[in-house]
Amino acid sequence: MENMTSVAQGFTKSLAMTVLSEIGDKTFFAAAILAMRHPRRFVLSGCLSALIVMIIISAVVGWATPNLISRTWTHHITTILFFGFGLWSLWDGFNDKGEAEELAEVEAKLDADWKAAKGGGKDNDDLKKQRRKFLSQFFSPIFLKAFSITFFGEWGDKSQIATIGLAADENPFGVVIGGILGQALCTTAAVIGGKSLASQISERIVALSGGVLFIVFGIQSVLATVA
Repeated sequence: MENMTSVAQGFTKSLAMTVLSEIGDKTFFAAAILAMRHPRRFVLSGCLSALIVMIIISAVVGWATPNLISRTWTHHITTILFFGFGLWSLWDGFNDKGEAEELAEVEAKLDADWKAAKGGGKDNDDLKKQRRKFLSQFFSPIFLKAFSITFFGEWGDKSQIATIGLAADENPFGVVIGGILGQALCTTAAVIGGKSLASQISERIVALSGGVLFIVFGIQSVLATVA
């Protein structure tokens, strides 16, 4: 019974944190833009696969950390991270550059990548065709593009570090399940209609809500006893 409660607590925190961290994030917009130009099933599977891998890696790192550092220290570090990310999110909310700028920045980067890919010359094109032919035996090129953009876009991101901290302090299984469900919801929303959805949801409100949530987690962590 106690173990189920631990899993449920990790699941709930991870789900809430993931949804509030990922809506309007750069990888959210990247998934939306890719889905406008490529088949949605490949974009969704590529983005979601990258995020699942990232969540599992983060949870494993978080789970292993208490075995390398004392449980008390990991608890204190996680508490500081919660408060730090809470203040960071509140700062972003009050000083938000807006969804339009965020979207334009991602679009410009993806456009530059596509132009560079097209302008490599005939020899480069032949090499790319051979490489794609080999890789397409295992994965679609669109899947690989969506996977790589999402994976490297999330690496070192605030949500990844927060997941590591959460897995160090909560049940890692619950954190993984909650994180995967949250990413599945956000990525599916981005692929189906991310651009229009982002224009209807205030990123400022999402950032402020995320900041409050992180601070609540921090307060809860301060009040909790270290096992």
